[in-house]
Amino acid sequence: MPVTVKRGIYLAPFDELVEPNLLVELAQRAEAGGWDGFFLWDHLRYRAPVRAVSDPWIALSAIATATDTLRIGPMVTPLSRRRVQKVARETVTLDHLSRGRLTLGVGLGSSRSGELAPFGEVEDARERARLLDEGLERLTRFWDGEFEPRPVQQPRVPIWVASRWPNRRPLRRAARWDGLFPIELPDPDALTTLADELRALRADDAGEFDLVIEVSEKDEVEPWVAAGATWVLTGFGSQPHEDDVRGAIDRGPR
Repeated sequence: MPVTVKRGIYLAPFDELVEPNLLVELAQRAEAGGWDGFFLWDHLRYRAPVRAVSDPWIALSAIATATDTLRIGPMVTPLSRRRVQKVARETVTLDHLSRGRLTLGVGLGSSRSGELAPFGEVEDARERARLLDEGLERLTRFWDGEFEPRPVQQPRVPIWVASRWPNRRPLRRAARWDGLFPIELPDPDALTTLADELRALRADDAGEFDLVIEVSEKDEVEPWVAAGATWVLTGFGSQPHEDDVRGAIDRGPR
């Protein structure tokens, strides 16, 4: 496996993993076991049978102070239901707290879990897309000096944009930033297709770009790396079991 690929743990902080102290312990265990990243789902609530949900930003702050090398971040935050100026303060503070280890995952979010309409948030997907693009532009202006301090990471905190296969609209958005996190890919060939399309959208001198995919612990990693993945995250679905997560962490990134 090429040394350039990085491996991360990707957890829903729900039910069995809702306790933030447990998430901190798991992150420390992952760092000691050679994992490169630790990422958390960002939801206010989730559909049944999930009942308990933890705030990822508070948990990530605790993880930042308890680890030294793990890249951390929310995967993903729907900016349409957030006040961008508050996100700017939160991201910069977390970037400083982690000494430059934050990656911001963003996306449209979904209305399937009842966390939009019941709270007066925008449901229309096109409007959420518009708010996401507008929010990213405002966020980077805050990072560029409208707010102080600036992030530790320069020229900015890395931004990964989520997409859902086979939708191509998010590719143009992702091409402007630092990475793509496509979900529901049917196979590695689909990732190769996205990589080719992104290459055509980005300038030759645009810099590094991450292709981030999620696998289960049982999945083979090498085909995804061959298809272009730079980050491979091991996920456990919306009802992760503590024992399964501990076992995967202890077996290490392989």
